[in-house]
Amino acid sequence: MSNQRKGVIALFIAALAFSINGIVSKLVLEAGLSPWRMAEVRSTGAFTAFLIYLLIFKRSALKFDLKAMPEMLVYGIIGYAGVQAFYFVAIVRMPVSVGLIIEFTAPIWITLWIRYVRKQYVPRTMWVAVMLAFSGLLLIAQVWKGLTFDGIGIIAAFLDAFALTAYFLLGEKWGKRAATETLMIYGFGISMLFWWVTFPLWTYPTEIFTKEIDLRGQLAGVDAQGWVLILFVIFVGTIIPYTGNLIGIKKTSASSAAIIGMLEPVLAGIFAWIWLSETFNAIQLVGAAAVIAGIYIATKVRATTQQIVPE
Repeated sequence: MSNQRKGVIALFIAALAFSINGIVSKLVLEAGLSPWRMAEVRSTGAFTAFLIYLLIFKRSALKFDLKAMPEMLVYGIIGYAGVQAFYFVAIVRMPVSVGLIIEFTAPIWITLWIRYVRKQYVPRTMWVAVMLAFSGLLLIAQVWKGLTFDGIGIIAAFLDAFALTAYFLLGEKWGKRAATETLMIYGFGISMLFWWVTFPLWTYPTEIFTKEIDLRGQLAGVDAQGWVLILFVIFVGTIIPYTGNLIGIKKTSASSAAIIGMLEPVLAGIFAWIWLSETFNAIQLVGAAAVIAGIYIATKVRATTQQIVPE
């Protein structure tokens, strides 16, 4: 199996895990946990789990060139703390689908950055892929239906998109210089310390861990304690997808990874259909097909040209 195909599979797994995480995270957030505290416990849990794993199995991944720490601080604060926090603020204040649509304008910003900042050639078919996939997301969200948008939610969603853009671009750059495990342990570690300084750990609302939270939809009437859902968010919604994304970026590119990430709203819709009995109408099915077509085109472009990103 080629590296390109392995990368696509890793990115698909990441999108799958992120998509179901959105539903579970919203259950916890609506139970009373703030977006900032959710990001804090997510970063702390992921860092702790990775640290234990690396201390036992791969201590070499803990080695890092301290001269590069300024860049790593930017990567950890923006790409880890920022992406998580702004996403949680957005989905609390607006429909998850709309928040995801804005978040996944990231491939557009990445493509513009590559073309006009890096001054590199971007194949015309890559532009087509980006616009096709983004148009599909608009159809899925059915943005013409007169949704009332929350100003803070809109700002948070766009900040999330810009932070996600930085995450993909910096991850691509660092992926050529450091192991996936190294990027993750320092990314989550910096994010964790950022939240600990901003919101001291001893002030954490620990009552959320024992709170009974209704799972709704097909599972309405079934309760789960907060700590169970938070562990799900940490392992399934954080460790698995972040690992998949970094592996995928290393084996493909930032632009391809961001476009494949557009599967997340499609998969989130499928999970919402299964779990919450939400349905896709004909227009939304067309939108899902457009997203998949855009992803297919993007991966084909990446497989036939290496000019999109620097080597």
